[in-house]
Amino acid sequence: MQIINRLDFGSEQPHIDHVVRPFQRFTAQEASAGIVLLACTIVALIWANSPWSHSYHELWDTHLKVGFANYTLDKPLHFWINDALMAVFFFVVGLEIKRSILVGELASPKQAALPVVAAIGGMAIPAALYAALNVGGEGSSGWGIPMATDIAFSLGVLALLGSRIPISLKVFLTAFAIVDDIGAVAVIALFYTDEVAWANVVVAVGLLGVLGLLNWLGVRHAVVYTILGIGVWLSFLTSGIHATVAGILIAATIPSSVRIDPREFVEHGRAMLDQFERGIRRTHGDHATIEQSAAVEELERACMDVESPLQQLEHDLHPWVAFVVMPVFALANAGVALDGGLLDALSGRVALGVLIGLIIGKQLGIFAFAWLAIQTGIAVKPNGVTWRQIYGISWLGGIGFTMSIFITGLALDGEELVSESKLAIFVASLICGAVGWWILRTPYRGGAERELAKKKDIAAPEDEGSYNCNE
Repeated sequence: MQIINRLDFGSEQPHIDHVVRPFQRFTAQEASAGIVLLACTIVALIWANSPWSHSYHELWDTHLKVGFANYTLDKPLHFWINDALMAVFFFVVGLEIKRSILVGELASPKQAALPVVAAIGGMAIPAALYAALNVGGEGSSGWGIPMATDIAFSLGVLALLGSRIPISLKVFLTAFAIVDDIGAVAVIALFYTDEVAWANVVVAVGLLGVLGLLNWLGVRHAVVYTILGIGVWLSFLTSGIHATVAGILIAATIPSSVRIDPREFVEHGRAMLDQFERGIRRTHGDHATIEQSAAVEELERACMDVESPLQQLEHDLHPWVAFVVMPVFALANAGVALDGGLLDALSGRVALGVLIGLIIGKQLGIFAFAWLAIQTGIAVKPNGVTWRQIYGISWLGGIGFTMSIFITGLALDGEELVSESKLAIFVASLICGAVGWWILRTPYRGGAERELAKKKDIAAPEDEGSYNCNE
């Protein structure tokens, strides 16, 4: 129960387990995914700068035709990764956002205040610094590149620090990274769309309305949402608005309610287990009876009914996104040729804007806005977290990677500018990750030390506030 004491969620144990266990599974997957993502990035860089670099580019230019009869999409593999697979990525991000707002890190105004304000600072300051360096230049439209935080890489760095990091700090990082994602999607939809075919937008909105109606009517089957979701994606694809935005909007329509409440599940489950046990007493054999098989099937149905479709989809899709979609995206997009040398590539205005935005803007914006929010009483400092740790986390916010690379492809024209931006993203992310790790590597001195101080009637050295999810 050490983790629970650090969190100070409150006294209701079922509520604690409901919030903490899914979050711990989520962070564990993200941390592992960061390692896979880094490996794919290194492979892409080596491949693109090897004697076989032509095969790297030829692979992603290979066309793949999907459809039937006269209704087909014939696009290069790079398109299917960046516009189709990444729509699945954004769909899972949307599920995480909805869960966080309903029962997670953003479930109450006081709980959400600190990460929301910190994320606003972490988006506004980097964008302003980039824009100031590139005003009037050919890369001026890339101000959105240094705005987002890569949650997989940042949590991967925290994983290297192990138990020295309180879970309330991981909650803070995850929460402001989720708010970052919301901001990035809004930027993509509002600022990186050239021409809009409004008739197709109307079709997409209509299909989203149908999905919302099905949710209201209690339809829960994933196949129905998948078929209509593909229609929404195709409508956005042909509308001019980037198709990945569809993923976030579809996620908002996924049902979040359960068919049976937890108490009913416990009673029903106990009855089924009793039925199964009676079969053991009667047969004393190794084979299940008809009654036992029926009890198991009924228990499986109850397990499905006590979990919402939103939770089921997030649980099922998250490993695929973490270990397939994001690594494939990195492999297809991280292959930057270093023909002119590293220093030359990083000396351009676009590269400098990205470097300064991520390295200086992110940590300055996140920490300054978090400090202002706490000092003005808008938010409270997470329980067991020091200012040094918040500053270390603000450096990890500068790990842009996935979203920054994605926005680069939308914001900039020309292979030279795109390569310049990507290289700056890699360098800045490595620097931010290393500095954040160095700041946070001091052993965490929280709950155990404070308990010892109380026993000795010695006041704890710092009033570290609270991050109570029941407030």
